[in-house]
Amino acid sequence: MDRVLVVDDEPGIRETVRAYLERDGFAVDEAADGPTALARAETGEYALVVLDLMLPGLSGREVCRRLRAESAVPVLMLTARSGPEAAAEGLDLGADDYMEKPFSPRELAARVRAVLRRARPPGSRLEFPGLSLDREGRTACRDGACVELTASEWRILEALALRPGRVFSREEIAARALGELWDGYERTIDAHVKNLRRKLDEDSENPRWIETVRGMGYRFRREP
Repeated sequence: MDRVLVVDDEPGIRETVRAYLERDGFAVDEAADGPTALARAETGEYALVVLDLMLPGLSGREVCRRLRAESAVPVLMLTARSGPEAAAEGLDLGADDYMEKPFSPRELAARVRAVLRRARPPGSRLEFPGLSLDREGRTACRDGACVELTASEWRILEALALRPGRVFSREEIAARALGELWDGYERTIDAHVKNLRRKLDEDSENPRWIETVRGMGYRFRREP
């Protein structure tokens, strides 16, 4: 089930959007201000963010700008302004789509589905010898058998596998995969990697996929 974050300081709008999205099978979380929205969106839990421009604490513009600096999560922007300038502003900020207020909740739900279809091209699978990652379903299969991963383990694996051969420091892995969930301790990343190796490898002491680069961090091997 895809999870959507709905960000608006008006409770009535959040409730209406939630009702329509849940009817379409989405799981929905809410945020009423910019800092809360950014903290939640950076966890990587969401398939899409519905984001109002005018927010207390941190504007929707700034939330979108910061998300775009480190995340590819699709954003559907809501704006009270109308006309081509409003559209240009939303798209220039990095939004994938925009809607003017007041809007039709039914149309918004349809736009959410359309944005997600565009964000998930046919190449949403990562294939390696003996390992297959389904980015849409967030599943990993080793030698044809799927393994059960936690949300944090999946995000770390995906971040590494998208750039095989590239060395990631623990701080980079935490920023890309854990966001605000990281407690600041390197051993937390090490523990997640250890669990991933146990699930992905027959012999976790001689890992096939996630290689330690001493003094630097970890990298995903191009070939096992």
